[in-house]
Amino acid sequence: MLLLLAERMKVKEFITKKPFVIAGPCSAETEEQTIEIAKAVEDVADVFRAGIWKPRTNPNSFEGVGLKGIDWLKSIKQETSLKVATEIANAKHVDICLSAGVDVLWIGARTTVNPFYVQEIAKALQGVDIPILVKNPIHPELGLWLGAFERLMNAGITQIGAIHRGFYSYEKSVFRNNPKWEIPIRLREEFREIPIICDPSHIAGHTSLIKEISQTAMDLNFDGLMIETHLDPSIALSDADQQLTPKEFSSIIKNLILREENLNNTIITQKLSEFRLKIDLLDKKIIKLLHDRNEIVKNIAEFKKENRITIFQLERWFEILRTRKKTGKNLELDLQMIAELFELIHKYSIVTQTQIMHR
Repeated sequence: MLLLLAERMKVKEFITKKPFVIAGPCSAETEEQTIEIAKAVEDVADVFRAGIWKPRTNPNSFEGVGLKGIDWLKSIKQETSLKVATEIANAKHVDICLSAGVDVLWIGARTTVNPFYVQEIAKALQGVDIPILVKNPIHPELGLWLGAFERLMNAGITQIGAIHRGFYSYEKSVFRNNPKWEIPIRLREEFREIPIICDPSHIAGHTSLIKEISQTAMDLNFDGLMIETHLDPSIALSDADQQLTPKEFSSIIKNLILREENLNNTIITQKLSEFRLKIDLLDKKIIKLLHDRNEIVKNIAEFKKENRITIFQLERWFEILRTRKKTGKNLELDLQMIAELFELIHKYSIVTQTQIMHR
């Protein structure tokens, strides 16, 4: 459905250059602070961002300055060349921002998860022709993300973009939010026209990782970056650990390596084709091996059925996981990749055995 909408309603291009850069504090704290940060990032950024209303997990946390922050954004537009952006969570926020001439609006991750909220915002935005960005939902559900875009497009919004800010995970990780790069890649496969902006600050949760994440986003052909900046992060009222100083921010942007998307060089294209051919041949072998493995799984299922043996054998699963990870470690492969791969293979092994058992 979304692809049909995208074909019928051409998404308007609002990305003026690559990378398209959005920068500013997590939260607007004072008028002087916001204006000073805006002037400090003006030479590098395209849009100034600041949270006015901050949905927080803990109600005793700083939840933004509210309405008075809108006047501060208006001052930034007057005193700098930057456009301004802020987060909206309901129809009232939309009305306030549109009346004040805010240039770009984004829907946060906590709002994206709720179709009722997104629909309310979409209705309030009908007839509006400014960029509306949608952060991915907190959990890795591509359908919710796509659904938010569809609601906006049904309301006639044509300047639409995605913000990839990573996904919450119960597993221990170096990231605040797991990037799960495959999700935004799948988004682009589903919706080719959409610009994707990476939010390294929320993925990282700490400034030490922002440079690496920003470069990865550029290597994956993302369109832009949204990076949180603060004059003195140590005293920031929200997300202090993930905010850069303007100097650190400028250094990261200026030192990004931007790679070629179009292969105009014949020699490079030929060499890349050779590598890809090798990958294609190996993938065919992998698929053939999976087929052969599945045939053995079917035989096991028939044997278990005849001998009244349960499908799932816990100790056998632990043995598979342990031995495959050991082999992967010896070959210097990512152990998380090995674990996820065999969890998927084992899942479908169980499915196959279940189908045979129930015949």
